[in-house]
Amino acid sequence: MDDATWWSPGDGAITVVIRVTPGARRSEVIDASGDRLRIRIAAPAHEGRANAEAQRFVAALFGVRRAAVSLVRGERSRDKTLRIAGVEAPPTDIGG
Repeated sequence: MDDATWWSPGDGAITVVIRVTPGARRSEVIDASGDRLRIRIAAPAHEGRANAEAQRFVAALFGVRRAAVSLVRGERSRDKTLRIAGVEAPPTDIGG
């Protein structure tokens, strides 16, 4: 995971850049290398459902409460920036 540039440490949190593909059968990580964490989301891109599911999925992936994950940028885009409070680095088992 040393070539992954999709996350950066911050003040008691990390910032994660994700690329979301909505409308999947199940939520899963596609790729964790490069400049974005690519995930599929089991929710449609309609009325904020994909954003909510992306935040829920990322919270579960990082082992934090849903309230610890906030959407910083990209509310209406597939590319999103999330802030995850209370963690210093991503779990080592994120893969794709």
